[in-house]
Amino acid sequence: MSESQETLSNLLQETRRFPPPAELAESANVTAAAYEEAAADRLGFWAAQAERLSWSRPWDEVLDWSNPPFAKWFVGGELNVAYNCVDRHVEAGLGAKVAYHWEGEPGDSRTLTYADLKREVSKAANALLELGVRKGDRVAIYLPMIPELPISMLACARIGATHSVVFGGFSADALRTRIDDAQARVVITADGGFRRGKPSSLKPTVDQAVADAPSVEHVLVVRRTGEDVAETERDVWWEDLVERQSDQHTPEPVDAEHPLYILYTSGTTGKPKGILHTSGGYLTQTAYTHWAVFDLKPERDVYWCSADIGWVTGHSYIVYGPLANGATSVIYEGTPDTPNRGRWWDVIQKYKVTIFYTAPTAIRTCMKWGADIPARYDLSSLRILGSVGEPINPEAYVWYRETIGASRTPVVDTWWQTETGSIMISPLPGVTAGKPGAAMRPLPGIVADVVDDQGRSVPNGGGGFLVVKEPWPSMLRTIWGDDERYVKTYWSRFDGMYFAGDGAKKDDDGDLWLLGRVDDVMLVSGHNISTTEVESALVSHPKVAEAAVVGATDPVTGQAIVAFVIPRGEAGEEVEGEAFLKELRDHVARTLGPIAKPRQILIVAELPKTRSGKIMRRLLRDVAENRSIGDVSTLADSTVMDLISAKLPEAKSDD
Repeated sequence: MSESQETLSNLLQETRRFPPPAELAESANVTAAAYEEAAADRLGFWAAQAERLSWSRPWDEVLDWSNPPFAKWFVGGELNVAYNCVDRHVEAGLGAKVAYHWEGEPGDSRTLTYADLKREVSKAANALLELGVRKGDRVAIYLPMIPELPISMLACARIGATHSVVFGGFSADALRTRIDDAQARVVITADGGFRRGKPSSLKPTVDQAVADAPSVEHVLVVRRTGEDVAETERDVWWEDLVERQSDQHTPEPVDAEHPLYILYTSGTTGKPKGILHTSGGYLTQTAYTHWAVFDLKPERDVYWCSADIGWVTGHSYIVYGPLANGATSVIYEGTPDTPNRGRWWDVIQKYKVTIFYTAPTAIRTCMKWGADIPARYDLSSLRILGSVGEPINPEAYVWYRETIGASRTPVVDTWWQTETGSIMISPLPGVTAGKPGAAMRPLPGIVADVVDDQGRSVPNGGGGFLVVKEPWPSMLRTIWGDDERYVKTYWSRFDGMYFAGDGAKKDDDGDLWLLGRVDDVMLVSGHNISTTEVESALVSHPKVAEAAVVGATDPVTGQAIVAFVIPRGEAGEEVEGEAFLKELRDHVARTLGPIAKPRQILIVAELPKTRSGKIMRRLLRDVAENRSIGDVSTLADSTVMDLISAKLPEAKSDD
C-alpha cells in the first residue's frame, strides 16, 4: 500500500442481515454479556477461560508484558497439553466417547474413542522415547491426513517435545529447510497417502530431504498405501516400533511457556518463518474459541473442519481445540471431488455432522459445480457453518448458508492467522446478526482495530490496516531462532501494535470487514482498491462462481484491474463472447462504481491454487503483465497456468 494513501477505498455495500435462530440464542454457550465482562477485566476474563483446563501447578501471574513484544501468559503455571486433550476425558468417564471418525479417501474408515486415543498416543510417546527424543527436542511430522498425524502431535506434547508439522504437499527442499531450521532429531512420515483416487508417495521426498540433514537420527514410517519404498539405515517402521510399546505412559507437566510447536509460514523474502506457539496460553484460547465460536455442545455435536492438519487451522481446530473440549470430530483424508463431487456432503450425511468449518475457496468451487450436487444429500444435521482462510465474499456466504445450511444455519466468518494461533474476530452464532462477508467484531478479550498510516483509529465507514492493540493468550511468542525478525516483521510498523499485513474496513455500524493482504491492494487512479471487493462484486453476478483479481501496470491509471473469472456450471454458452465480458464490467461498475471497472476479464476453467486452496495471485500478475510465468511448483495443478496463458489474447479491454 502506498504510504501516501491513508485508507482503503470503501466500495462494497451490504444490507442483508441474518439474526441468530431463537432456539440457538436461548441456549448459546456465550451471550452478549461476555463482551462487557472481558472489557471490564480482560486479564480476569482470560484467567477464567484458563480454568477450563487442568493445571498441575496454578499460575502466579496471568500476563507478563514487561518486555514487549515478548509475552508470557500464565506465568509459573504447569500443565500437559496431551493430558488436557485426552487423559482427563477418559478419567472423567468419557473413554467410550468418539474422538475421531476418520474417513480415508478410498472409503476405508476408523473410529477412535478417547480411550483408544489415550492408548495410541501413549504407545507413540514411548516409541519416541525409545528413539531418544526428550523434552525440548524437535520432531518433524510429514504425514497425510491419517490418524497417526494427530497421534504423533499429541505424543510429542505428552513428552514435552516440540513438533513441526510440514504440509504433505511441500517439496523436498521445503521440507529440508524446515528440518534444518528446527534441528529436528526425528521425522515421522508415511509411505504415502491417497489423493484423487490413487496413491501419492511421501517417503521418497523425505529420503531426499534428510540425505543432507545431519540432525535427523531416525525416520519413523507409517505404512498407509502399501507401496514399495526404499529403506535407509535411519528408517524405522511405525508398525514395528510403536505397536510393541506399552500403552501406559505418564504425561510430563511442562511450563505454560514451554514450546508446543513450530509452524512455518512463507516469508516474502528469505527463508520461511518458524512461528512458535507455546502451551498454556495457546491451549486456553484455542479451547475457548472453539467452544464459543461454534457454540460447541460436546455431548451431541459432530464437528468437521475440512482443513489439512499441516496448516494452523488443522492444528487449532482439528487437534487441540476440539480435543481439549472433548468433542467428536471428523477427519477426511482426500479431496472433495473423489470419487465424485458429492464426497463432502456424503461424509456429512454419513456421520451426521452438525458443525462444518471450511474455506471460502472450497465454497466457491462447490458453487461452480452447482447446487444440484449437495441437494442429493441429507444435510439436515448441520446447525453451524464456518469459514476460514480468507475473506468470504457475500454471495459465497449466502450460497453456503442457503444451499448447504438450508437458510437456517448461522455462518461464522472467522479471521485469524498462523501467528495469532486461534480465532480473533468472528460473529458469535447466538449473539450476532450476521452480515454476509463481514467478520463482525473482535471476540471477547481481543482488542483489535483498523488504523490509518499514522496508527490512528479510522472512523466508521473508513478503511486501513488491521492491528491488534493488546497481547492475547494464543499469540506467537517469536520466530524460531530469530527474535529480531519477529520484532521487525510484526511490531515495527505501528508502535506497540501487532500488524501482520491485512487491510480492513469498518462499516457504518463499526463492524469489521477484511480486505485481504495489503500486498493485494491496487492503486487505481489514486484510489486504494482491495482485490477482495472487486472479486466479491464479480461473484455477486449470477453466472459467476469464482473470480481472482490483480493489478497490472497501466500508463494512464497507474494500475488497472485485470480479472480472471470462472463461470458457474449452469451458465452454459451464455458466458462466451464479448457481450458477457461487457455485462460483467458493467455489473462491477454498478456494484462498486466506475473506478473499479476491470480493464480486462479472462474467462478461465480454473485458477492457480496451492493444495491448500490459496490462489496464487503472483502468477496471475505475471499473466496480466505479459511476463514469463514464475515458479509453479507449489500449485496443485501446474498445467492450469498453461491454459490461462493461452487465453490471454482473448482478453478484451474496455473502450
